[in-house]
Amino acid sequence: MLGIEKIAEKRIQEAIDRGELKDLPGQGAPLHLEDDSRVPEDLRLAYKILKNADCLPPELEARKEIRQMEDLLDRAPDEKEKYRMVKKINFMIMKLNMMGKKPLELEDKEIYYQRVVDKLTTK
Repeated sequence: MLGIEKIAEKRIQEAIDRGELKDLPGQGAPLHLEDDSRVPEDLRLAYKILKNADCLPPELEARKEIRQMEDLLDRAPDEKEKYRMVKKINFMIMKLNMMGKKPLELEDKEIYYQRVVDKLTTK
């Protein structure tokens, strides 16, 4: 492998000397490397393909939807609508927690209606 690395470095340096690597998109910007060290090596490529296709695992999709609904809750027009949304959020959280693919201490907690009403009325 060492010989291949030397050849690659030599060709890269020759391209730099000829000016072929000037004005490339993202030049000078930091690289955003993803930490996939916790993903098993045999699954990394499949996960990358799914991520590039904008596909999320069901647990992450549910979490994303819950967060979006929580954001919309602040803008709900009346108390009836807020109550309906809190019930829907709690149902989604219950479904997410029942998937059981994470430790209990990481489970989302249900939103309690009175706490939400108190918080929204104090703003």
